[in-house]
Amino acid sequence: MSTAELQVSNAYKAGMRRLAAGVSIVTSRLGDQRAGLIATAVSSVIADPPTLLVCVNRSASAHDTIDAAGILAVNVLAIDDHDLARSFSDPSRRHERFLAGEWDSAATGSPVLKSAVVAFDCAIVQRIPYNTHTIFLGEVRAVRVGEAGCHPLVYLDQQFQRLGAL
Repeated sequence: MSTAELQVSNAYKAGMRRLAAGVSIVTSRLGDQRAGLIATAVSSVIADPPTLLVCVNRSASAHDTIDAAGILAVNVLAIDDHDLARSFSDPSRRHERFLAGEWDSAATGSPVLKSAVVAFDCAIVQRIPYNTHTIFLGEVRAVRVGEAGCHPLVYLDQQFQRLGAL
């Protein structure tokens, strides 16, 4: 990588740290094996049919399970789920990932967190390999909306944060 490319890459990373993002646990199941990871690269694509975009690094432990299963759930975390977010983001705590929190199975079989602000149950309809990641397009099969007044966890400046009212 040239010096100019490295400068742009570093500036990009610094800039992205300033982009507040909702924090989700993306989960999947293949047989009895559950897999999950923390993700901030989740976005709505279109409303008809309802479709989400989820970017997953191919080196992530959950990548191959998500890819092979062809299903995933996006569990948008509440502020009270910050400890769960930490366990899902720490590879050394991989064995703890589904021990905390209360989990159900969605219609597709993906694990769904009961305390999630919202959970989207998706069937993967397209995979787009791009550099180190796979971009999964998931058609939403079911949505579970959490309790009213439940506030989302946010990631900003390399920290979990809460939203404040204006």
